[in-house]
Amino acid sequence: MIIAPEAVEPPRRPAPVTAPAAPGRPPGLLVVAAGVAAAAAAIPLVYLVVRATGGGFEAMLDVLARPRVLEYAANSLGLAAAVTLSALVLGTGTAVVLSRLRVPFPRAWLLVSSLPLAVPSYLAGYGWLVTLPAINGFVPSWILLMAVTVPYVTLPVAAALRGASGDLEGVARTLGRGPVRAFLVATWPQVRPAAIAGSLLVALYSLSDFGLVAMMRFPTLTWGINQAYAASFDRAQAAVLALLLVVLALLVVVGERSARGQLPRQAARAVAPRTIRRGMLVALLPVVAAAPAVGVAVPLLGLLARLLEAQTLRELDVARLLGAVGATVGVAVGAALLAVLLALPVAALASRYRGRLVSALESVSYLGHALPGIVVGLSLVFFALAVVPVLYQSVVVLVFAYAVLFAPKAISTMRAGLGDVPPRLVAVARTLGDSPLRAWWRVTVPLALPSVGIGALLVAIATMKELPATLLLRPTGVSTLATELWNRTVIVEYGAAAPYAAMLVLLAAVPAVILSGVRTVAKEEL
Repeated sequence: MIIAPEAVEPPRRPAPVTAPAAPGRPPGLLVVAAGVAAAAAAIPLVYLVVRATGGGFEAMLDVLARPRVLEYAANSLGLAAAVTLSALVLGTGTAVVLSRLRVPFPRAWLLVSSLPLAVPSYLAGYGWLVTLPAINGFVPSWILLMAVTVPYVTLPVAAALRGASGDLEGVARTLGRGPVRAFLVATWPQVRPAAIAGSLLVALYSLSDFGLVAMMRFPTLTWGINQAYAASFDRAQAAVLALLLVVLALLVVVGERSARGQLPRQAARAVAPRTIRRGMLVALLPVVAAAPAVGVAVPLLGLLARLLEAQTLRELDVARLLGAVGATVGVAVGAALLAVLLALPVAALASRYRGRLVSALESVSYLGHALPGIVVGLSLVFFALAVVPVLYQSVVVLVFAYAVLFAPKAISTMRAGLGDVPPRLVAVARTLGDSPLRAWWRVTVPLALPSVGIGALLVAIATMKELPATLLLRPTGVSTLATELWNRTVIVEYGAAAPYAAMLVLLAAVPAVILSGVRTVAKEEL
């Protein structure tokens, strides 16, 4: 039973114990726990720097000056730039159509526009290769990456448009500006931070992608890292390339912060969706459907066609499929639990306290958000071999890699949930004689539990879809659905890959459906 604060506070006398306030000093135990989590998140990057610089700067420069390396870097940057710009334009256009125009079944269209988030890039590539086996190179990589990343822009821009004031746009229209010009002058500055933040996710996704570009035989840095690691005599090159990829990702993050800017919040007047001619509406809806069609519909139709072939059904190895399902579920559950344990102290600290130490610990804990999976996997390979060789190629290292990569997803949702717990309720529990830990357990945990569950589900979904780190770190003889799909696609056994692809889609859909029922905003984190 929770007693209202007014019922227990003595009049004209402050409560003897208060909940921690933002300017207060955080408990030492909480700081230590958050420090351990931050240190765990920093292991891949720190060890990668040590490994890459171990041969000296001259050796690093020698690797970076190789023509092939320059080609990898140019391809990565060119692909990321093309995907980011096209996703920004298409995602913003889609958000405007769904938010500012009167379309039939707007909620259904918004759901359709977010579907590509549930499809890994390599699964989209597999679906297209089944249909058109000869496609390869830059253009298919660009189009498919754009299709699966457009929702990263559409969802935040649509949310920003719902809260953006329409007064200035109305004034611009009365002054003779056309719809597009009025939007760019009056509304775009208000939604620019959301659009640029979504573009950051697109750019980082494009830089870190490995499965799709490898399937399309388009050599980027991630492809070069995998090739250099596979050549055991040149693993120093793999470390240098991985460090170069991290530097590019950090430059993207810095550029995003400077480009996003800040806009003071203003009182917003809701803008009613405009009714347009049916002909124009019919012309605009294909823009909304373009990314779901390319990134979801065609791949799933190709998958279904292969899955229903008689030869595929005859050659299906049920025992191997069930083993891959068990391994996928097992590592997903383990990663979700470990990620929540690492994220909890950081989220609790950041939700209640401020200061340079708190900001530093939180920023370091978010490192996994900027580190590509192949970089984390490679650095943990080096770390395990040098520091804990007994754990090399063990499930422990694999689950730890997932936790480092995806703990930021849990931190962001858990921080919001913990921050929503009223401090006065904790103060009331303290006045009733509870210790700080018991008060936190009785009051904060039950109220924040939904956000903890959402964070765990987000980690589980991301773990099921992760490919490059799994390829580098999985124990010998253990295969997940993603690695089974990859291994068969590489040797052009598309029919044999179909059952694993279908099961991956079904498994990832389970937590996604749970999320959509728990909290609509959680879909934006997928």
